[in-house]
Amino acid sequence: MSKKLPVGIQVYGLRDLLENTPENFKNVMQQVKSLGYDGVELAGLYGLEPAYVKAVLDEVGLIPISAHVAFAEMMEDLDKVIADYSVIGVKYLVMPYMAEEYRPANPEGFKEFLPLLNKVGEKIHAAGMTFLYHNHDFEFVKLADGQWGYDVMFDSIPHDNLMSELDTCWCDVATGEAPEFIRKYTNRIPVVHLKDYIKKGEVKNMYKLIGIEEEESDGDTGYFGFRPVGFGQMIWEPVLEASLEAGANYVIVEQDEHYELEPLECARLSREYLKILGW
Repeated sequence: MSKKLPVGIQVYGLRDLLENTPENFKNVMQQVKSLGYDGVELAGLYGLEPAYVKAVLDEVGLIPISAHVAFAEMMEDLDKVIADYSVIGVKYLVMPYMAEEYRPANPEGFKEFLPLLNKVGEKIHAAGMTFLYHNHDFEFVKLADGQWGYDVMFDSIPHDNLMSELDTCWCDVATGEAPEFIRKYTNRIPVVHLKDYIKKGEVKNMYKLIGIEEEESDGDTGYFGFRPVGFGQMIWEPVLEASLEAGANYVIVEQDEHYELEPLECARLSREYLKILGW
């Protein structure tokens, strides 16, 4: 693969180094840069001023690619969200998670949710940024007409107001077709999330891994865990090839949990693996 895209990292995976010690922000960003990352996707500002975050990223030489912002925060004060991230120079604002009442499995809630999503995207687009949606696996349910909930969401909203940030791990868990979904969203998928995992047997509550206790785990006979890119069960060459073919602008490494390894060590392993593939 001769052509490649800039590689970013989702800062959510480094939250343990920042949440209680925001003064470490510059040091952590320097380490991210030294590992060979080109940019970052923010997940909160830890109480830091947007102008400070911009200054640090400029000085260190990292692109402020995108930011995950809770949908409730967008609904509460979208003007402030846009203003803050405009100062930092972020290109994409991303909705990271869909509350249960809005999901495709709840057709009424899902139907009510789509116009809200469109309205947010319209305002973000008017401000010169792009609104992206980051999935889990629950968007990939088949609706009454046989379509994936994920596709219905994008079909219902104009291209300019909503684009895809496909989380390849969750798409793979749900469909086994991550490269196919990337291609399906050609020219509508500026950012692709690279996330690796291992899943064995029957796992009922996968969201406990991202801090969401949904249902009891009785009857779990399996295992589900996140891994650095290249250290799980995903096959990455087809995903990277599809990202190039679909016109993506960035790929972003995300690892929600790290278990026995340190977050920056996982970030290093992911980046080194991508370098082996020529990225």
